[in-house]
Amino acid sequence: MATLNPYLNFADGKAREAMELYQSVLGGELNVMTFGDMGTEGPTAAQVMHGQLETPSGFTLMGADAPPEMVQVTFGDNVSVSISGSHEEADQLRGWFAALAEGGEVRQPLEVAPWGDEFGMFVDRFGICWLFNIAGAAS
Repeated sequence: MATLNPYLNFADGKAREAMELYQSVLGGELNVMTFGDMGTEGPTAAQVMHGQLETPSGFTLMGADAPPEMVQVTFGDNVSVSISGSHEEADQLRGWFAALAEGGEVRQPLEVAPWGDEFGMFVDRFGICWLFNIAGAAS
Protein backbone atom coordinates (compact mmCIF):
# COMPACT_ATOMS: atom_id res chain seq x y z
CA MET A 1 0.00 0.00 0.00
CA ALA A 2 1.33 3.46 -0.89
CA THR A 3 1.72 6.02 1.89
CA LEU A 4 1.36 9.80 1.95
CA ASN A 5 3.67 11.62 4.40
CA PRO A 6 4.46 15.26 5.17
CA TYR A 7 8.07 16.23 4.50
CA LEU A 8 9.32 19.37 6.24
CA ASN A 9 12.29 21.48 5.13
CA PHE A 10 14.13 23.50 7.77
CA ALA A 11 16.38 26.52 7.29
CA ASP A 12 19.49 27.30 9.34
CA GLY A 13 20.35 23.69 10.22
CA LYS A 14 17.36 23.28 12.55
CA ALA A 15 16.08 19.89 11.30
CA ARG A 16 17.64 17.74 14.02
CA GLU A 17 16.42 20.06 16.76
CA ALA A 18 12.90 20.16 15.30
CA MET A 19 12.68 16.39 14.72
CA GLU A 20 13.92 15.69 18.26
CA LEU A 21 11.26 18.04 19.62
CA TYR A 22 8.56 16.25 17.59
CA GLN A 23 9.83 12.96 18.97
CA SER A 24 9.72 14.27 22.54
CA VAL A 25 6.11 15.35 22.04
CA LEU A 26 4.77 12.54 19.82
CA GLY A 27 6.98 9.67 20.96
CA GLY A 28 8.28 7.02 18.61
CA GLU A 29 11.50 6.14 16.87
CA LEU A 30 13.56 8.81 15.12
CA ASN A 31 16.09 7.86 12.43
CA VAL A 32 18.41 10.53 11.06
CA MET A 33 20.75 10.38 8.06
CA THR A 34 23.15 13.29 7.54
CA PHE A 35 24.54 14.67 4.30
CA GLY A 36 27.90 13.37 5.56
CA ASP A 37 26.47 9.86 5.74
CA MET A 38 25.89 10.14 1.98
CA GLY A 39 29.42 11.38 1.27
CA THR A 40 29.01 15.17 1.50
CA GLU A 41 31.93 17.02 3.06
CA GLY A 42 32.17 20.50 4.48
CA PRO A 43 29.73 22.61 6.46
CA THR A 44 26.59 20.71 5.44
CA ALA A 45 27.99 17.25 6.30
CA ALA A 46 26.52 17.31 9.82
CA GLN A 47 23.14 18.57 8.67
CA VAL A 48 20.14 16.27 8.29
CA MET A 49 19.65 14.90 4.77
CA HIS A 50 16.69 12.79 5.92
CA GLY A 51 14.99 12.43 9.27
CA GLN A 52 12.05 10.11 9.80
CA LEU A 53 9.88 9.81 12.89
CA GLU A 54 7.61 6.78 13.23
CA THR A 55 5.17 7.39 16.06
CA PRO A 56 3.25 4.87 18.17
CA SER A 57 0.05 6.42 16.75
CA GLY A 58 1.05 5.40 13.23
CA PHE A 59 2.14 8.84 12.03
CA THR A 60 5.20 9.17 9.87
CA LEU A 61 6.80 12.61 9.86
CA MET A 62 9.84 13.30 7.70
CA GLY A 63 12.14 16.30 7.54
CA ALA A 64 15.50 17.61 6.43
CA ASP A 65 17.77 20.61 6.53
CA ALA A 66 17.56 22.85 3.51
CA PRO A 67 21.03 24.24 2.80
CA PRO A 68 20.49 27.50 0.87
CA GLU A 69 22.61 26.28 -2.06
CA MET A 70 20.21 23.31 -2.46
CA VAL A 71 16.77 24.54 -1.41
CA GLN A 72 15.40 28.02 -0.85
CA VAL A 73 12.93 27.83 2.03
CA THR A 74 10.22 30.43 1.81
CA PHE A 75 6.86 30.66 3.54
CA GLY A 76 4.59 28.05 2.02
CA ASP A 77 7.53 26.25 0.39
CA ASN A 78 8.87 24.46 3.45
CA VAL A 79 6.52 21.47 3.23
CA SER A 80 6.65 18.78 0.55
CA VAL A 81 4.29 15.89 -0.03
CA SER A 82 6.08 12.55 0.03
CA ILE A 83 4.64 9.39 -1.47
CA SER A 84 6.45 6.12 -0.81
CA GLY A 85 5.62 2.63 -1.96
CA SER A 86 6.90 -0.85 -2.48
CA HIS A 87 8.68 -2.27 -5.49
CA GLU A 88 5.46 -4.12 -6.35
CA GLU A 89 3.67 -0.75 -6.67
CA ALA A 90 6.36 0.79 -8.89
CA ASP A 91 4.24 1.00 -12.08
CA GLN A 92 1.40 2.73 -10.26
CA LEU A 93 3.78 5.14 -8.50
CA ARG A 94 5.57 5.98 -11.75
CA GLY A 95 2.19 6.71 -13.32
CA TRP A 96 1.24 9.02 -10.48
CA PHE A 97 4.62 10.75 -10.75
CA ALA A 98 4.17 11.38 -14.48
CA ALA A 99 0.56 12.54 -14.20
CA LEU A 100 1.14 14.90 -11.28
CA ALA A 101 4.36 16.33 -12.78
CA GLU A 102 2.65 17.18 -16.07
CA GLY A 103 2.74 20.93 -16.55
CA GLY A 104 5.13 21.36 -13.63
CA GLU A 105 8.90 21.29 -13.17
CA VAL A 106 10.71 17.98 -12.62
CA ARG A 107 13.65 18.74 -10.35
CA GLN A 108 14.87 15.15 -9.99
CA PRO A 109 13.70 12.50 -12.45
CA LEU A 110 12.78 9.13 -10.97
CA GLU A 111 16.06 7.20 -10.83
CA VAL A 112 17.97 4.91 -8.48
CA ALA A 113 19.31 6.91 -5.54
CA PRO A 114 22.40 6.24 -3.38
CA TRP A 115 20.23 4.47 -0.78
CA GLY A 116 19.05 1.93 -3.37
CA ASP A 117 15.47 3.06 -3.92
CA GLU A 118 14.10 4.89 -6.94
CA PHE A 119 13.62 8.58 -6.10
CA GLY A 120 12.31 11.64 -7.91
CA MET A 121 10.88 15.05 -7.16
CA PHE A 122 8.97 17.80 -8.90
CA VAL A 123 6.96 20.95 -8.32
CA ASP A 124 3.51 20.54 -9.77
CA ARG A 125 1.71 23.19 -11.83
CA PHE A 126 0.15 24.49 -8.62
CA GLY A 127 3.49 25.08 -6.89
CA ILE A 128 3.37 22.03 -4.60
CA CYS A 129 6.61 20.08 -4.17
CA TRP A 130 6.24 16.30 -4.39
CA LEU A 131 8.76 13.58 -3.47
CA PHE A 132 8.39 9.99 -4.69
CA ASN A 133 10.30 7.01 -3.33
CA ILE A 134 9.90 3.50 -4.72
CA ALA A 135 11.53 0.79 -2.64
CA GLY A 136 14.23 -1.18 -4.40
CA ALA A 137 13.63 -4.79 -5.39
CA ALA A 138 14.32 -7.29 -2.62
CA SER A 139 17.68 -8.97 -3.07
